[in-house]
Amino acid sequence: MSPRTILTLAAALGALAVIVGAFGAHALRTRLEPDMLAIWRTGVEYQFYHVFALLAVGLFAAQRPSTLLSVAACLFIAGIVVFSGSLYALALSGIRVLGAVTPFGGLAMIAGWTCLAFAAWRQ
Repeated sequence: MSPRTILTLAAALGALAVIVGAFGAHALRTRLEPDMLAIWRTGVEYQFYHVFALLAVGLFAAQRPSTLLSVAACLFIAGIVVFSGSLYALALSGIRVLGAVTPFGGLAMIAGWTCLAFAAWRQ
């Protein structure tokens, strides 16, 4: 994945994080139970953390491209989609079994950080 693509996706996912965060704070505040709103906020929080990680990967890749950085970017994106996406779906639907999917997104995020660490170490 090119640095340009990584940075573009980071910016788009960052904008989306602001949108879903605002949606939760304003539109869902009175519609969701407090525990479901907390789940929503956790999804937004982790999405933001990994948008910043994705930005770092994109900037790092622009200086020194590597396969490990591309893999890290893909893992961060997958982690955002699966981790945060499953939490958003859980909060909106109340279907608790969706919580069983969330750890797979977390594992993708951990693997992304690991790839980033190896890429940094190899530089």
